[in-house]
Amino acid sequence: MMRRTPRRTARSIAATLLCPLALMSVPATAQLALQPPPRPTPQTAPANKPVAQDTVPRAGTSSDQNNPLHTASRDELDVVKVIVGQEKAWNSGDIEGFVKNYKDSPETIFIGKQLDKGYKAILEDYRHDYITRASMGTLTYSELEVTPLSDSFAICTGRYHLDRGRRDGGPADGLFSLVLEKTEQGWKIILDHTT
Repeated sequence: MMRRTPRRTARSIAATLLCPLALMSVPATAQLALQPPPRPTPQTAPANKPVAQDTVPRAGTSSDQNNPLHTASRDELDVVKVIVGQEKAWNSGDIEGFVKNYKDSPETIFIGKQLDKGYKAILEDYRHDYITRASMGTLTYSELEVTPLSDSFAICTGRYHLDRGRRDGGPADGLFSLVLEKTEQGWKIILDHTT
């Protein structure tokens, strides 16, 4: 059974997280690896600590600073699937498919060059800003890090690179932070702050 959280709590969480996330830089070591890490040799493994097995390297949150290896939870993997699905939809020229991962709500927020509020406004701005397939270019996400906040909310931070010709706007790079809510339709973005 899914816990329902009042809107005020979702907004409070988003507001509380915006300031620190805007100031935080994502460490370069935050690559989400799909292959197991190399096994430490006896010379590199501390004698008093067991060697972590079947874990995924992830940049640490404050609780992970001493142990950069982290076994991703089902929710963390599901959030990453949302982001990978967006990348795939974008690279297929499917703006509607890309935006469907935002919660269809008038309360959904996108912060970029301007603030957009509401699913429909976000979709219309994407359609307006990326009129042609060439203007969309090729999108690549990297350094994804998911931090669960509760059973119903999570944060995902990372970097993006948009590769496209100069005539179509040129390449673009930046950081993003997302607040996602677990809904009956799966994880949905409720706040997107992209620089």
